[in-house]
Amino acid sequence: MNLPNMLTALRFLLIPVYLIVFANGHMISAFIVFTAAGLTDVLDGYIARSRGLETTAGALLDPLADKLMLIAVIVSLLMAGIIPWAAAVLLFIRDIGMIAGSAFFHFRCKKTVKANWMGKLTTVLFYVALMFIFLELPYGVALLWCVIAFSFVTSVMYIVKFRALNSRQTG
Repeated sequence: MNLPNMLTALRFLLIPVYLIVFANGHMISAFIVFTAAGLTDVLDGYIARSRGLETTAGALLDPLADKLMLIAVIVSLLMAGIIPWAAAVLLFIRDIGMIAGSAFFHFRCKKTVKANWMGKLTTVLFYVALMFIFLELPYGVALLWCVIAFSFVTSVMYIVKFRALNSRQTG
């Protein structure tokens, strides 16, 4: 158990904390817990890569912690009537598609595309949209719709890169 994996474990522990804080109506505090989880994700990735502490367990648990937190946030906002069903469904479709596609091609020994600037920008924009929503700022849901659209553009870019990477591998 190294530091990056401990930070990932902390992220799992922050999920019920977020849900309790949100359920008690403390929107700003809930957003702070969610943001803290996001910062631990950035920090554990940086530490793991810069210090050579990448592990198989970390590679499996890190994205799981991220997706579970995302699911908790989306479902809580949906159940509170803050975001529309269609937005939640599209977010789930995109994430499930990315996870399933990545796993499918990984097990078929295909090269996968690492996160790039567009994926990272999508994440930052997603946090900004959620900040607007949690702080009840104007246009939060509209901004979320823009981020959802951008996330699908990003997904298409990943698919194009994936195809190019693997066509060179076989060709």
